[in-house]
Amino acid sequence: MSDKQDAVVRSRGAQTREQAQRVALRLFTEQGYEATSLRQIADELGINKASLYYYFDGKEAIVRSLLDQRGDEAEELLAWVREQPASPTVLVDAVSRWVDSFTAEKLQGIRFLAANPLLFAGLGRDNGEPRVSTGLSQLADDLSRHLPDRSPEAVVMLRMALLSINAAVSAAANTHAPDAAIIAAARRTARLTTAALISGALPDS
Repeated sequence: MSDKQDAVVRSRGAQTREQAQRVALRLFTEQGYEATSLRQIADELGINKASLYYYFDGKEAIVRSLLDQRGDEAEELLAWVREQPASPTVLVDAVSRWVDSFTAEKLQGIRFLAANPLLFAGLGRDNGEPRVSTGLSQLADDLSRHLPDRSPEAVVMLRMALLSINAAVSAAANTHAPDAAIIAAARRTARLTTAALISGALPDS
């Protein structure tokens, strides 16, 4: 096989893997994790179950791969933060980059994990805390060094800004708000919070 043919095969494999992740997440959300089988996922993809096993050895592997993707993004953002000179604007930029990275598809993932806390906890017990959790925690720790005021209140508010998308999804439950509105609300909340943090304009207790 030539290098060009090999590249095409790898590209098609990556596309199939990504499609499997999207289809699985949709089915998990629509009909439940336990009610979804690998055969259903394979049928939706138009491949046989054995072919799906080439990419994922089970449903849990699909979920972990989705978490690992967000873990990669958190670690990449952390690496970027560590390359920047100390400045409050780094805090604003980093929080904006994280919150702005969320799409409607990623909101689906947040809803799925919120509806399946035991699955998320089980992944942590079996293989250590998911990388997205450790990456975000480390990111928050590093960003706290850029705070003009590193009071406990400010540190908590910084973490709230990073998790504004999760809070928006939770707050929007049963409101029929579209995903675009949820994302916009999270971004605005994050901007307002980080603006208050770097200006030192925290409300009096």
